[in-house]
Order: sequence, then structure tokens, then C-alpha cells
Amino acid sequence: MAGNCGICLAVTNLTSSWGLEKFQYNMYGNGNFSSVYSIGRTLGRGQFGTVKQCTRKDDGNTKYAVKCIDKSNLSLKDEESIREEIQILEYLDHPNVIRLFDSYDETNYHYIVTELMEGGELFDRIVSKTTYSEKETRDVCKIVFEAIRYCHDLNICHRDLKPENLLLFSEHDDSHHIKIADFGLARRVSPNNPNCLRTKCGTPEYAAPDVFCGKTYGVKSDMWSMGVIIFILLSGYPPFTEQSTSKLLLKIRSAKYTFDDEYWCNVSDGAKDLVSKLLVVDPQKRLSANDALNHKWMLKSDASLAKLDLRDNFENLKKFNANRKFRATARAVIMSNKLRINAILRKEKSAHDAVSKQ
Repeated sequence: MAGNCGICLAVTNLTSSWGLEKFQYNMYGNGNFSSVYSIGRTLGRGQFGTVKQCTRKDDGNTKYAVKCIDKSNLSLKDEESIREEIQILEYLDHPNVIRLFDSYDETNYHYIVTELMEGGELFDRIVSKTTYSEKETRDVCKIVFEAIRYCHDLNICHRDLKPENLLLFSEHDDSHHIKIADFGLARRVSPNNPNCLRTKCGTPEYAAPDVFCGKTYGVKSDMWSMGVIIFILLSGYPPFTEQSTSKLLLKIRSAKYTFDDEYWCNVSDGAKDLVSKLLVVDPQKRLSANDALNHKWMLKSDASLAKLDLRDNFENLKKFNANRKFRATARAVIMSNKLRINAILRKEKSAHDAVSKQ
């Protein structure tokens, strides 16, 4: 699925004990990112680097997104995570999962080239609408659940499902071209030991209690995150909120949330039932992606769900989305500054160590 890899990564398919193709990367060739692509405007900033627009020099018409990751900001563990992300994206091929085209492992930078999501974030598109019903929420859920089922069937857990990672391919199409993006925390699980993940990671507001309880967990953690997202889409506010992270995690671990009548009185019982069966503390009792797709609310007719208007909660959703984007921007600035400081400290330590050895 990936194209030219230049000096970067030659891919050899091996059969792994997990039933997946295992990717082995080797350095080769003289090519590099800048010899193949022309870089354009900055699209955003993430934990490890900057995302920019780019085009292939031999084409010039098709636009791509490239994640430019400064290696000076990375620990060895970070390097391993980036390689894992690339391996997983190489393997995935689904219309609602972001597609990897190229990846370059160069001296100072990693470059990860994916399709450009010109439609922006799904939530931004939703709040720009003039009408909003349960049908539209259900349609979104169906697309995302199908993509999650595909990943889970391949024993891949995303581990960071949240509104920022649900993107639209085109600014002209509606929400049918949703893509799950950012597989930076994604990991493969063993079919023989599906609850083999241990790392406490993700975004606390969307993370499952099994991720933070100190035990092992698996792909069902993604289904909790979907429960949180659907809760927000239906009501306009998140199920778990606290000023301190410790108090927030206590609420999440006990699944302390309510369907406030002020916002849920016009939401159907079927929609509430789906949320209730996703926000379950015990992952064994939590719905799988396939279970969710066969839930009674998911199978209701378009006409019946279109009559269930959510306009009363629409203003809440707009406010939530504006606050979410503000917090995301603030976090990105803080993380960028932290990475710069860490890089400076590492360079100073390396220089000090070099002097000490003389």
C-alpha cells in the first residue's frame, strides 16, 4: 500500500505469531523525502512534530499530509512507537481508515506521508449544520464502528479514539467519508492473549477504566471511547468531567455518569441503551464493535431516527466543540515547548558527557 520509501523503509512481509504480517524495515537507497516531495503550508502541530501539506514532485497535483518528526525530540521508546505506527498503517487498508503512502527514516527526521484530510474534523462539520437528528448520529456511528471492527478483527487497538481523530476526507462531501486517524498509540494484540496491553495512555476523558486500573487490557478499550463520543454527540456534553485528573479517573473507574433529563429527555431509549452498554466498567460485558453494529438502535429505520430532532442539544455541542478546540490548541503549545526544552537538555547532557570522556 505504501509507495516509494527512498532511504527510508524497505518492507519485508513476514508471518508473525499473531497472525499478522510482520514488517521488517531496512535502510537502503539514496532517495530522501525532499527529493520526492515539495513541502507546503503547516496544517497543525502534534506531540512529536508538525503536520504539513505536501505534493509529489513528479505529479504536483495530488496533495498529501506529511508528519515531520524531529528526532532530537525523541526518546528510544518514542522511536519504537513511531515505527509501530508505520507498521500498523502499512497493514491497514479500509476506506474509513487514513491511508499511508510513504514513510522516510532520515538522519534528523521521520517523515510519514498520508492522504490529506481536507474536510477537517468531523465535529466541526456537525456543528456547522442547521439541523441535527439521531439519524445523523447513528450514520456516523455506523461508519466508525465498521472501521473499528475492521481494526479489531486484525487485532489492532487504536487506544486514542476521540473527536480530534475522526476526520473528513473532503470539505465538499458530508460525513460519509469519515476516516479514523492518528495511530500513534495503536498497538497489536495477540489473538491468543487479547488482553495483553499494559501502557496507561490516551486522552483521559475518553480512555476506558481498564486502561488506568493497572491491569492488562485489549481492544474493548476502544469501545468505551466510542461510548464517550456518542454520549457527546447525543447530549452536547461529556459524561465525565472534573477539574483534576485524579478525580476524573475516579469517576471513570466507577462509570459515574447520568442521563440528565434536561438534555436527554428527547433522546430515544435505544440510543441511551447503546451508550449504557458501551460505558461498562467490565470490558467482558462491554459491547464489541460487531455487537454495537447489531444493536437495535443502529438497526432502526432512517425515517424513524430522522424524526428524533436533537436541536435542543445542538447549542451545547457547539460550545463543547469550541472549548475542546481551545484546550487542544493549548495542549499542543505546552507539549511543543516541553519537547523543545527536553531536546535542549538532551543536547546539553550529550555535550557534557563528551567533555567528561576527554
